[in-house]
Amino acid sequence: MTNDTLYRETLRPQFHFTAQKHWINDPNGLVYSDGEYHLYFQHTPGSMVHGRTTWGHAVSTDLVHWKQLHTAALDVDDTGWMWSGSAAVDHHDTGGFRDGDAPPLIAFYTAGGEKIFPGRRCIQCIAHSNDRGRTWTKYAGNPVIGHIRAENRDPKVVWHEPTSRWIMTLFMDDNDYALFSSPDLKSWTHLQDLTLPGVSECPDFFELPVDGDPSNTRWVFWGASGGYLLGRFDGREFTPETDVLQAEQGANGYAAQTWSDIPSNDGRRIQISWMRGGRYPSMPFNQQMSFPVDLTLRTLPDGIRLCREPVREIELLHTGTHIWPVGDLAVLAAEQFHQRFESGAISSYAVTDLREAESRLVLADEGDLFDVRMEVEVEAQAGGFSVEVQGHSLEYDAEAGTLSCMGRTAPLRTIDGRVSLQLLIDRTSLEIFGNQGEVSMSFCFLPAATNHRLALKANCGSVHDGSTHGGVRIVSLVVHELRSAWETG
Repeated sequence: MTNDTLYRETLRPQFHFTAQKHWINDPNGLVYSDGEYHLYFQHTPGSMVHGRTTWGHAVSTDLVHWKQLHTAALDVDDTGWMWSGSAAVDHHDTGGFRDGDAPPLIAFYTAGGEKIFPGRRCIQCIAHSNDRGRTWTKYAGNPVIGHIRAENRDPKVVWHEPTSRWIMTLFMDDNDYALFSSPDLKSWTHLQDLTLPGVSECPDFFELPVDGDPSNTRWVFWGASGGYLLGRFDGREFTPETDVLQAEQGANGYAAQTWSDIPSNDGRRIQISWMRGGRYPSMPFNQQMSFPVDLTLRTLPDGIRLCREPVREIELLHTGTHIWPVGDLAVLAAEQFHQRFESGAISSYAVTDLREAESRLVLADEGDLFDVRMEVEVEAQAGGFSVEVQGHSLEYDAEAGTLSCMGRTAPLRTIDGRVSLQLLIDRTSLEIFGNQGEVSMSFCFLPAATNHRLALKANCGSVHDGSTHGGVRIVSLVVHELRSAWETG
């Protein structure tokens, strides 16, 4: 790999973060400070598979263009490997680590791992930085929480202003978690144990307004698989108000974490995931992150739910934009087919099944970086529609009210007879957002060898003798081509 080929490799994602080289997994230490978003991450330098775990480090000013700074911001020591954790700004210098004018950054991490190092059980540690997260000093008094149970790990720490306390959520074992509090980062008091059935690892804990109302909030208790609880928190006890709900419906989104210390004049709760399980044969890197999403709580027919949409900064990568006219999908597809055939833009292979060809609206014949936004009106008896992406298919079943892709299915309701979708398409991934984030699905894939078509297709019905049998109508359809984030990153 040379500077000329770095980030231009065949299967390198072009707007999803990947390390320059080697294995990565969980996002760690997400914190905003002094104009920079910090993305620390589980990194195994020197290996294409998970192994000797350190914290890598990248920074961005816009959540899109990332610069990798370190291969080991937190490196292995005599306590063991550096497992997952979080970071925050200690605005009040509660830990006494400040050295300079700016408040220090604090990292919270798990060290050890008895499965790797017999006798070195998992412990919770802290480190501080006074140089904008470039170097870290591990606390001489570590651990701040000793071993409790099993492989207790993945501390996520937030500041709770009403009680002037730090709150730590910690994974314990199986589906069990715990809450702790501290006034000074060093001495911690156990508050509560919680169980999230079907959810394990990598907790997150944060407060959001409901429907944008700051006087009506809920706390979100999140786990690695994308399951979460909604409830209330008074600084001492979290009281769930729901069973476990599922935000991530895809096959590959995992271990998501949100950034701390986003400025109040921004006000967003921004999250990023490890897209676990992707394949990148013959590449110098292994695994990728999701594109960052903006989290909100909205009141839906089933109650208050967490919604996830791509951050607006995706628009920084928009280049060519194509807008399709409003109308019946089958009619538009048939018109396009005949225009393309008569102009010679398509060859005779496309007419082997005329009915099939006439129902497919081709959005792009080539390219692999897109932000697709559509609103579709669909009759329940129409069957539905599908989107072809890099040889894979996304299906909407109008009668069942479901969205399916790559072996996963999620409910997606119509609103006034319509569904809306946003698709983020990169070289090796597809992220799907339905009805402004009511449904979110993350997938990794290997692109088909030859079929790079992006197309929208009515799943039943076509146009013959001037009659329409599709029942699928385009309300709006915009395809934004994207430039590579690495071009100017």
